[in-house]
Amino acid sequence: MSGEITELRHAIHREPEIGLDLPKTQAKVLAALDGLPLEISTGRGLSSVTAVLRGRPGPVVLLRGDMDALPVTEETHLPYASVIPGVMHACGHDLHTAMLAGAARLLSARRAELDGTVVFMFQPGEEGYAGARQMIEEGVLEAAGRRPVAAYGLHVTSQRLPCGTFSTRPGAMLAAADQIMVTVHGRGGHASTPHRAADPVPVACEMVTALQTLVTRKFDVFDPVVITVGSFHAGTTDNVIPDEATFLATARSFSHESRAALAELVPRLIGDIARGHGLTAETIYAAEYPVTVNDAAEAAFAGETIAEVFGPERGEQAEFPLTGAEDFSFVLEQVPGAFVMLGACPPGNDPLTAPTNHSAHAVFDDGALADGTALYAELALRRVRRTAPAPPDPELNR
Repeated sequence: MSGEITELRHAIHREPEIGLDLPKTQAKVLAALDGLPLEISTGRGLSSVTAVLRGRPGPVVLLRGDMDALPVTEETHLPYASVIPGVMHACGHDLHTAMLAGAARLLSARRAELDGTVVFMFQPGEEGYAGARQMIEEGVLEAAGRRPVAAYGLHVTSQRLPCGTFSTRPGAMLAAADQIMVTVHGRGGHASTPHRAADPVPVACEMVTALQTLVTRKFDVFDPVVITVGSFHAGTTDNVIPDEATFLATARSFSHESRAALAELVPRLIGDIARGHGLTAETIYAAEYPVTVNDAAEAAFAGETIAEVFGPERGEQAEFPLTGAEDFSFVLEQVPGAFVMLGACPPGNDPLTAPTNHSAHAVFDDGALADGTALYAELALRRVRRTAPAPPDPELNR
């Protein structure tokens, strides 16, 4: 079966799709599930696939894999590299999809051992489209007739972890991500006489600097936040003062309290600076993905499963959460569960210097496919046997 999973991954990688509408990817998933004893449904407003496998009467467990790619031009020169200009599976979602399809095949073959029901959630639109939230709105959590008792997601990484190494932790696993959109309104004029205009550029620059001071002076260092300005635009040439300047930023946080404080303090700071210079500013603070919070007992159960199936040396408890964000957070807001990272850095590459996820040069080793498939299946098999998750293990296989 490992060859079929690899072929599926390569086929998805070769024809990546962005966002919520992934017809080619959806078709590949449906073909991979064809003939299995699954109750399959597809999304109404997005190209999702939900498959339900029923064993003996028992609890429901949900397994999720995301399917969408990124607007990146691939530079890996792999034999199965993207043939779609400007689109690439640079975050490894092709592996997630193939692993989840592989788990569906494994569990279907072991259906007689299944003391419950498994929901396979094949999700589009993770990369900024909140596809998980939309699947929840369309009923994925009720697909089996009752809600899951636990939910698990996997994510590969092209760096940091050696191939085949798993990492998770209780509590915050990934950050919340929100977007800040600012437009500073001034009054344009000739660059040689700035006193006759109201220049928005230095005011916007002051805002960018002030946001970094806000981070260090309004937030506890032990409950950190990150604000990064990734886009700044103003003007058309050197000798014209523009009417406005705009910038976009991302805000990352690890607690509900810090996230709420950011939403209040950032617009206030931007407005105060603008008024101090006699200008006006419009700030849109858009909430995107919540903090991805692992249930402590479910994270311990995942760690225990990793240790028993692969050996204690293959699992670690992450010391800190990651500053990336995940829309699996929407699932974990409603269902206790755990999100697990899996190293897919190819042998011969140094995990500390290998190209990162989202890079045009990111490469993920097919060797991780069997490990991810096995963990998905084992988490489901073992969890439905339990009436309650294992108690938290503070060491989690370290």
